[in-house]
Amino acid sequence: MRFRHPDGSTVHLAYCTNVHPAETLDGVLAQLRDHCEPVRRRLGRDRLGIGLWLARDAAHALVTDPAALRGLRTELDRRGLEVVTLNGFPYEGFGAEEVKYRVYRPDWADPERLEHTTALARVLAGLLPDDVTDGSISTLPLAWRTAYDDARADKARTALLTLAERLDALEELTGRSIRVALEPEPGCVIETIRDAIGPLTAIGHDRVGICVDTCHLATSFEDPHTALDALTEARVPVVKSQLSAALHAEHPRLPDVRDSLAAFAEPRFLHQTRTLTAAGLRGTDDLDEALAGEALPDTAPWRAHFHVPLHAAPAAPLTSTLPVLKDALTRLVGGPHPLTRHLEVETYTWQALPPELRPRARAQLTDGIAAELTLARDLLTDLGLKELP
Repeated sequence: MRFRHPDGSTVHLAYCTNVHPAETLDGVLAQLRDHCEPVRRRLGRDRLGIGLWLARDAAHALVTDPAALRGLRTELDRRGLEVVTLNGFPYEGFGAEEVKYRVYRPDWADPERLEHTTALARVLAGLLPDDVTDGSISTLPLAWRTAYDDARADKARTALLTLAERLDALEELTGRSIRVALEPEPGCVIETIRDAIGPLTAIGHDRVGICVDTCHLATSFEDPHTALDALTEARVPVVKSQLSAALHAEHPRLPDVRDSLAAFAEPRFLHQTRTLTAAGLRGTDDLDEALAGEALPDTAPWRAHFHVPLHAAPAAPLTSTLPVLKDALTRLVGGPHPLTRHLEVETYTWQALPPELRPRARAQLTDGIAAELTLARDLLTDLGLKELP
């Protein structure tokens, strides 16, 4: 979906296909048929943007076979779909029964991460619509925080600088400008937007910026305006933003609140949980850890890294951090010029919701994703952007 900003620039809105895990190119093609095109039709649109997730094997197949890449581009066009951004965070196995810490491997100190992201950039250059020259790839924020020392930090910085050089060369070759965006996430080396400023300033290359995920921002209790003002002051580019909402519990001490939270403590993904105390941010790596005994203070609100559907807040006594998303979006695209032109709804946890909230049929998932995109569209038009055909 495309929108015209009052300054005349085009802002792209997509939804991320990591909600439909597939490890192979055949699986990706099936996603387009079974999920992405039905969402487009449900919205009544001639064209729909998707934030494509390509696992290692799918990316390798595309970058080593020009015919396969042309075939994917043809299939996107045939189904009324377009790609300006990729989700390069998960490497493989995102649809496994247990993902947890695996999603952070390989990290930016491992050569595999550089090679995979390079492949994604080459693929994206071949998938961009004819009238679009700028693409974006979101990636993990360097590494999970443990076992990350100065030596690994140096390797990660060198890898990102090497990637930037490759992206420069790619633009010279193709005329397509691809940028990569580190995505702060709780528990990682870069947990918050403020954490990102030092490493990104040290890299000092405009090919490498930040992806603002509004679920992660809210989970860490960052104020959107303060955080985004800090990025602007530091001249760190916002390459893309993922529009998402976290799980919020106002009174985690109450038994009914804890019971409701326990329904979201599921085995596939990590749900890092945070609370803001007088001494600063406190947290656990997962929601079940927070609920066990006294692992986390419960006298102030908790937020958990659980991407809840934008249009459907959890039932009381829980809610979502949608207000944080709205504040962030106002700052991102509501000003005289957009801070970013790539927006992506990322709710990959539809099938991890409590059983009674999960879609039971493909059509229900289609309806849910369409409803999320409709809400995002309405927020953008309320900010003065004009939806384009």
